[in-house]
Amino acid sequence: MNLISIVQKFVVLLLAVPLAASSVDVHEIAQKVDARYNHLRSLEAQFTEIYRGAGMERTESGTLWLKKPGKMRWEYRSPREKLFLSDGKDAWFYVPGDRQVRKGPVKKLDDLRSPLAFLLGKTRLEKELQGLSLAPDVSPWRAGNLVLRGIPKAMADRLSQVLMEITPDSRIARILIEEVDGSTTEYQFSDQEEDLAVADQRFRFSPPPGVEVIEGDFGQYKP
Repeated sequence: MNLISIVQKFVVLLLAVPLAASSVDVHEIAQKVDARYNHLRSLEAQFTEIYRGAGMERTESGTLWLKKPGKMRWEYRSPREKLFLSDGKDAWFYVPGDRQVRKGPVKKLDDLRSPLAFLLGKTRLEKELQGLSLAPDVSPWRAGNLVLRGIPKAMADRLSQVLMEITPDSRIARILIEEVDGSTTEYQFSDQEEDLAVADQRFRFSPPPGVEVIEGDFGQYKP
């Protein structure tokens, strides 16, 4: 289920000026993105999640924390508070005020956010995305960034392509995931903070009193 066990940490910066498409070395860009995230221990970022599909559009935002190995916490604040977190083994979905919380093993979770837990892993961008290439037909979210596209090896039965926007200093600023049914989920990241001290407790969940734990395979559950 590793859609894009994306990214890692690099040593050399990309040129800070926009590059002509003909001079772009996608292999070099991918290596620098890999290298950037590979040595990180933790990452904090503000995120905006935009879902488009079935004639609707939904925008949510909050804070994301990642920590090696495989820990993540998606804390949604707007328009509704929600929580999706994983300690690397189990995942939890909870909406404050609900009488139930869902729990399931990460390895069986078919959720688009799950692969991002491995952002600080050791896999390679070019390995996870087949045919990785420049996407000159796609306008970047921020001027000066480059957009790459590839076909995910994992979740191939569900996903048709992934677009990844890369900043001049090799950060991932945006990920757009296109599903085979035509729907898209876009993640925009800003205010990225690297290697902050993040306690493991942040990735653990204790159900509030009176909240029932529903365990099992979530499938494509979206809170």
